Amino acid sequence: MDQYPKTSLRLKLRQITHQAELINSYEMVDPQGNDLPAYDAGSHIDLFFHDGTIRQYSLCSDPKDRKRYLIAILNDERGRGGSAALHDRLHVQRYVHVGTPRNNFPINTNAKHHLMIAGGIGVTPMLSMIYELGDNYTLHYCTKSEDHTAFQPEIAKLIEQGKVVVHHDQGIPGNGLNIKELLQDYDDGTHLYYCGPPGFMKAVKQCSSHWPEDTVHCEYFKAPEPEGDNRSPGLISTAEGFEIKIASTGAVYTVPDSKTIVQVLQDNGVAIETSCNVGLCKTCVIKYTEGEVKHMDTVLSKAEQQEWMTPCCSRAKSDLLVLDL
Repeated sequence: MDQYPKTSLRLKLRQITHQAELINSYEMVDPQGNDLPAYDAGSHIDLFFHDGTIRQYSLCSDPKDRKRYLIAILNDERGRGGSAALHDRLHVQRYVHVGTPRNNFPINTNAKHHLMIAGGIGVTPMLSMIYELGDNYTLHYCTKSEDHTAFQPEIAKLIEQGKVVVHHDQGIPGNGLNIKELLQDYDDGTHLYYCGPPGFMKAVKQCSSHWPEDTVHCEYFKAPEPEGDNRSPGLISTAEGFEIKIASTGAVYTVPDSKTIVQVLQDNGVAIETSCNVGLCKTCVIKYTEGEVKHMDTVLSKAEQQEWMTPCCSRAKSDLLVLDL
């Protein structure tokens, strides 16, 4: 039985490059040299493992280059295992299966200026953005040290031009970029983009809270630490659980505290495509028509959350949710 989705792409790993401490980049091409599916800056791909595991990685190559996909991966011992597997098992000339590109972190083309802040490996989606933005951007790239700074040859000229500013904190966040000072004043027409590790994401979110909501864009590589009673994504609800109803059939299922909505649907033969399973990617997003949702995702806007939800992690605040399935 084929463990990969029928729509996945079988690509050859052409080159692996050591970019920085614990960071490698992986260049993938079509085995026959054909063009790859097009994508916009900020897009990511799913990478499928033999055991059924799926991980998402941002594309950091030039979107105009249809001959290759380039991703960069941090070998993170605190991660979910995908990065370690790639660093240890992937070799040049091997084949990998990936999904077609999807974009939850697009450039806003109406912005007068684009301010980007990257923490460590969070620079990857912004590298693809740089290719499309011309001179209309500033990138602040925060890393621990020069040894931990990836893609140095690619950004060297941009540093000289003042388009990219690199900040080293030597492992002490307070010694690096003063995020609060940078974001203190909002300039009309400027849009903010940020991506990086959890502590960095929390800091930028707090420091940009006074910016207009529609000017702030971010992408999480990990689910943020839950706040308040949001103890664990996918396992939050009332003590009694709640019920979901399938609008098309009228079937009603109970979702206990120990299971996600996706798990209950799959247990009852309702097919739901999933990928990250922590609310980072929109793969499983479904519409709901009745009930109140406790949203646990990081990808849906507040407007989208009025009618859509991520059943891989979000829960019900009400006793019943009616799903448009």
